[in-house]
Amino acid sequence: MSPEEMAARLAERLDGDVTPGDAFGVLAADIPPTRWVEALTAARDDLGCTFFDWLSGVDELDEGFSIVAHVWNPVEHHRLLLRTRVPRDRPRLPTVTGVYRGANWHERETFEMFGVLFDDHPNLVRLLTPDSFEGHPLRKEFVLVSRAVKSWPGAKEPGESEHEGAPSRRKMRPPGVPDPDEWGPEAIH
Repeated sequence: MSPEEMAARLAERLDGDVTPGDAFGVLAADIPPTRWVEALTAARDDLGCTFFDWLSGVDELDEGFSIVAHVWNPVEHHRLLLRTRVPRDRPRLPTVTGVYRGANWHERETFEMFGVLFDDHPNLVRLLTPDSFEGHPLRKEFVLVSRAVKSWPGAKEPGESEHEGAPSRRKMRPPGVPDPDEWGPEAIH
């Protein structure tokens, strides 16, 4: 089955409620959140994508969170990315653990790292951070405290070393590091 045939079959199953596309050479299908479970069920039952590879999120800032699932047809060697977007102020999706048991861990990680809730998930608890941890580390507004408190090791740009005679360039903080004058132990209050 060609990628075009896969897209047509998926669109037929979802009554045209799918936008096919390409993501780095892989067939991708954008699905409304209300059809998420139905789309993954169709991928498994109609397209033969019985292998669940991964599921994760992408912080799209004001646009919300994109949730992406990668499934694979092991017989015909076809890959499919299913994508949906949930709003930032109410990031929720139904769980797909009833369709793919392997989604359990991935949904838990996405919940922990991005704060996306998966309704009816059998055990939506933290995996990697302690229970007392506050925030969601993969959200773009999350402040990397260790970088604010402890200086970044080594030179990041030419001219940032301690050596004399090195050319100087404008110093930039790594992504996620707040201005020390605004946040941290050296903040001006």
